[in-house]
Amino acid sequence: MAFKAMIAAALTGLALTSIPMTGPAWAEGLRIVKKGTETQLSVPMNRAVVVESDVPFSELSIANPGIADISSLSDRTIYVLGKSPGLTTLTLLDATGRLITNVDVRVSADVSEFKERLRQILPNEKIEVRTANDGIVLSGTVSSAARLQRAMDLAERYAPERVSNLMSVGGVQQVMLKVRFAEMQRSVSKSLSSSVALGGTNFSAETGTWLQGDNGLNQPSLTPKADSLGAILFGFDVGSTQVGLLIEALEQKGMVRTLAEPNLSALSGQEAKFLAGGEYPVPVPQDDGVVTVEFKPFGIEMNFIPRVIDGDLINLELNTAVSAIDPSNSITLNGSQVAAFTRREASTTVEMRDGESFAIAGLIQDDFLDNNAQLPWLGDVPILGALFRSTDYKRSQTELVIIISAHLVTPTRGEALSLPTDRVKPPSENDLFLFGRVSRTQNGPAAEVARQDFSGSYGYVMD
Repeated sequence: MAFKAMIAAALTGLALTSIPMTGPAWAEGLRIVKKGTETQLSVPMNRAVVVESDVPFSELSIANPGIADISSLSDRTIYVLGKSPGLTTLTLLDATGRLITNVDVRVSADVSEFKERLRQILPNEKIEVRTANDGIVLSGTVSSAARLQRAMDLAERYAPERVSNLMSVGGVQQVMLKVRFAEMQRSVSKSLSSSVALGGTNFSAETGTWLQGDNGLNQPSLTPKADSLGAILFGFDVGSTQVGLLIEALEQKGMVRTLAEPNLSALSGQEAKFLAGGEYPVPVPQDDGVVTVEFKPFGIEMNFIPRVIDGDLINLELNTAVSAIDPSNSITLNGSQVAAFTRREASTTVEMRDGESFAIAGLIQDDFLDNNAQLPWLGDVPILGALFRSTDYKRSQTELVIIISAHLVTPTRGEALSLPTDRVKPPSENDLFLFGRVSRTQNGPAAEVARQDFSGSYGYVMD
């Protein structure tokens, strides 16, 4: 009867309670529904648990000793040690050699300490930690890519090269970059020169620039050459000798203003490129006398890679340039004239927050040139020496500033944006032929801008 009671108890159920070696008591129940039903026991790697059975067992075995090691402390108590990640089977037999139960022993990495460290370092992030075989799986949503990387770095300390990342980054991850190029060029040049010419029937003499295209000073009148600017000519006769005095005084001033504001949006971590300009053909000699054509881009160029680091902090890797064709420095190659380029370029990496601006480049260039040409000895004579001397002076200044602004942006409805083509529409026949109007303005905010002349503010309109 006692034997039948023991068999009935084995068929009815077996409770195995796991208790750690130290610390507060905790239980992990294993229930058997019928004889031979598999149950599961989780054991942390390099940790041990002690389980007890309500039914005495006579023999126990483990399928893979490399995953878990076991030893019996009594006929009801088992000591289970997790050795390496994996799944194996624990078998319990009674005194007659009959099977009591099979228990699946799952050994996994101990992530309890990792979870605690993760909560301390990233307290407000919703990161879920799971084990998979001998690795760690991270899932959930984090607020920035930088915090995602911190979680990955910490996980690598506990499971090197065995970390699976299933996390996603929340928040705004699109960056709009606004770059402003502002360049001012100023130039001033002054020149003062004088020329004296004497001409007679049998002789002629001259200093300085040509007074006549053919240099014939024995003509009835003295005439400056055609390209003389700011010239005053004094001519008179002394008997049969002609005397000519040419004074050239010229002052030139000039200013050039260049302003460009390209805008471009990109996803965090992705490269964006922008070119507003064109491509210039450049002949390239090859072997056997073959000449190929290579196109060089010019205009406004911008390449950048934005990275949203933490919240509204943005890391920008930027390459930008403004170039233009410069025919004054052209060269001749195989009979073809190839123009040069003027180019302003900047390449840098900066960090800024949403809406902030940064001056990434600045250039102040000041060129000064003066020249003094004179007739030897005569040009050194006080006062009168100015008639035999030519002086010119030139100064040019260039100032360039490149400013960038970064904004975190999200898409909007299409009807909320206005295009430059929305401001005007083709005129009617009456407007064109009777009133001479070449366009008609639309109604709305865009029309207000379209009615402005170019002496005021103009540009893109965004409602």
